[in-house]
Amino acid sequence: MSPTALSRLLRGGAALCAAGLAALLTVSGATWRLDDFFYDQHLSNWGYVPDDDVVIVAIDDRSLNELGQWPWPRDIHAQVLDRLGYAGVRGVALDLVLAEADRSGDDHDLVLAASMRRLGRVALPVTTAPLRQNGPPVEVLPTPVIATAANTLGHTDIELDAEGTTRGMYLKAGLGDSRWPALGLALIGLEPGAAPNPLPGLRRPALVQGSPYQWTRDNYVRIRFAGPPGTFGQVSYSDVLSGQVPAELLRGRWVVIGVTATGLVPRYLTPMSDDVRMHGAEYQANVIEMLLHNRAIVPLSPFWQALLAAAMLLAVVSLMLLSRFQRPLLITGAAALLTAAGSVIVLRLGNLWFPPAATIVMIALAYLAWMVGHLRHWRREANLDTLTRLGNRRRFDHVLQRELASARRTRAPMSLALIDVDYFKAYNDSVGHRAGDKLLQKIAEIIASHARRPRDLAARFGGDEFAVILPDTHVEGAARVADMILADMRKLDARYGQGEDQKVSLSIGLYTCVPGVHTHVRTLFDGADAALYRAKENGRDRREAARLGEL
Repeated sequence: MSPTALSRLLRGGAALCAAGLAALLTVSGATWRLDDFFYDQHLSNWGYVPDDDVVIVAIDDRSLNELGQWPWPRDIHAQVLDRLGYAGVRGVALDLVLAEADRSGDDHDLVLAASMRRLGRVALPVTTAPLRQNGPPVEVLPTPVIATAANTLGHTDIELDAEGTTRGMYLKAGLGDSRWPALGLALIGLEPGAAPNPLPGLRRPALVQGSPYQWTRDNYVRIRFAGPPGTFGQVSYSDVLSGQVPAELLRGRWVVIGVTATGLVPRYLTPMSDDVRMHGAEYQANVIEMLLHNRAIVPLSPFWQALLAAAMLLAVVSLMLLSRFQRPLLITGAAALLTAAGSVIVLRLGNLWFPPAATIVMIALAYLAWMVGHLRHWRREANLDTLTRLGNRRRFDHVLQRELASARRTRAPMSLALIDVDYFKAYNDSVGHRAGDKLLQKIAEIIASHARRPRDLAARFGGDEFAVILPDTHVEGAARVADMILADMRKLDARYGQGEDQKVSLSIGLYTCVPGVHTHVRTLFDGADAALYRAKENGRDRREAARLGEL
């Protein structure tokens, strides 16, 4: 395989690896905190004015002060439902848990049931609770008298993330099977054509079977909140009961009756509320408004999230690795901005949620990996001779000083070989400088092939001069290395004329010693240089060695 083909293969492998990691990171949800922070920052500035479809009848502090201790007799709720029926409301979500008979007597339940039948469009909640501590959950339904009078039932399961914030919900849920619609969905489903069809949301995988003892959920959506708490119109329960609320304010609207009084029910953090919590009645109002106008935000499926993240990383890394693109910071910065902007665009235009954090993190990691690789490459290039790819003089000086210090400590022998190319000027003048450069590259390959231990170093010392550092090497070992280099050079047969003696050869000077405290770099150079001088004097194409000694 050619170096070019191998380089392309490695680049393609790196791009595919980055794409795969991006897909895995996206599917794993490891960056959910960053995604939710980005989502909240955008959603908090994306509110809207509700269309006066929903009104909240709040069981507030004033109502408790006027009507007495909670819970009230259920004939009071019947009176309120009758008031709402006379006003001509479209339907009522009575968001109260009515799982036990009225403490004041069964007659009150019968009165409430009769009122519900007269109104005709009433949705009641289904909740879950364990029968005993740490026991399995069971569905908590209204009493049979009240349940049979209700037109529909819906779950009030509110999804909270690890931070305690509610951002989404499941439109269908139930014990063992997701048969109950959400309360708001159940309510608007009483009017033909009001509920979205088909139902939006991220579906539960068909292969995942629910347990009869497990709360099973389906059709997950993120809630498009209209605004912070207080965005929806709200009237006091006691005012409706006393007839102080004009019928025009209620006619043709969906009504949510819920407890908002302090301390009676939990409140929830939302992306719109900062530290101000939203009560359950307004939560349900947001759900109803969202579903009526198809504002539900649907997260992309894990497959599409992974595919988009992988495609972005594949494109980014491929561009970064192309040699003609020299601005990887510009590429990665633009890709990160494009990912964030794309997430906002699909959210705004398509009500689709693509979490961008994993992709942006992987883009940043790709740039960091590129930087580390190039720093290592630049550091390596700074220590290499550009023509021969051997160590350069800077690298040679550093390694020689380091190995000399190591040999002093360990009392180990070390050898230095200085190599000079004989008749190289004549070869250059005869065949040209380009051929001379190629010859130097071949000679460098020969030398490097015999300096193959991890600590050995072959370097280009000057124009046609080379050097080899051989740590832990006695005289005999250095001589064997030099002889193998000379043998391979003779096989190269680099001629530049017709005569037998008109060919390039090598002269090698060796110096070996066990360094002592007074041994310096200059000592090694002088010994090897003297041996090299003798090799040239004795006819070249040979090696000469200085004697072993401790200086």
